[in-house]
Amino acid sequence: MTTRAQWVAGARPRTLPAAVSPVLAGTGAAAYDGDAVWWKALLALVVSIALQVGVNYANDYSDGVRGTDADRVGPLRLVGSGVATPAAVKRAAFLAFGVAAAAGLVLAATTAWWLVVVGAVSVLAAWFYTGGSRPYGYLGLGEVMVFVFFGLVAVLGTQYVQAERLTAAGWYAACGIGALACAILVANNLRDIPTDLVAGKMTLAVRLGDARTRALYVFLVLAALVTLVGVALSTTRWAFLGLAFLYPAFRAAQVVRSASGRDLVPALQLTGVAELAYGLGLFAGLLVGAA
Repeated sequence: MTTRAQWVAGARPRTLPAAVSPVLAGTGAAAYDGDAVWWKALLALVVSIALQVGVNYANDYSDGVRGTDADRVGPLRLVGSGVATPAAVKRAAFLAFGVAAAAGLVLAATTAWWLVVVGAVSVLAAWFYTGGSRPYGYLGLGEVMVFVFFGLVAVLGTQYVQAERLTAAGWYAACGIGALACAILVANNLRDIPTDLVAGKMTLAVRLGDARTRALYVFLVLAALVTLVGVALSTTRWAFLGLAFLYPAFRAAQVVRSASGRDLVPALQLTGVAELAYGLGLFAGLLVGAA
């Protein structure tokens, strides 16, 4: 019988940092100009968390039925490990997408109806990452879509539903959050290069190879640093509170530089902490700067 803890394990990886960080950054950007609407920020958080949970369950289902997770070295997968049926995991994914859609509809109804299209595309992107007959995650496009949807769309969408406009600070923050979200995926795919090769999953890491994938990780962390400077220069020096992300990011980079296989798992966790520190630092700094 599948336990509650096992279901949580199936939804948990990268969910909290990747879901909370863009909402924090987007709300901070809105608040700096006096445009924060806190109930909308809360609904944006519901959308973000639900989409992340849905993505995790959808990936679990699609990779599991394809057999990609047969020799997995990462955290527990429900379908691949056999602790839950594919149908049950698929239902969980669509339940999470339904929660995201419901909260998103409220935001669209009170902001702009074209946001319904953005939400629908986001759900489709979440499903077809590993779902469908030609999942783009198997074609090396995962990082591009993570940057777009969990960076640009998540941060700028959060800012827009509150302020109904976008600013340079919002764009910089979106690029920084997107870069760190991509770095998590890069570390994950670096770990899985051997098993993905066997499964025919041609991720960007498989296409680049081991050494260039490690270099890409470092580039993404540096890109996040540059964009943080951009936020500070366009708003307030208090935005430099986001530099707290450098400590866990530096530790993660040290792991990425030399570790392989299961030993890369701490890099994923540390990069998640770095993304959360980036978003929280920007949120706090922009709030203080606005005051």
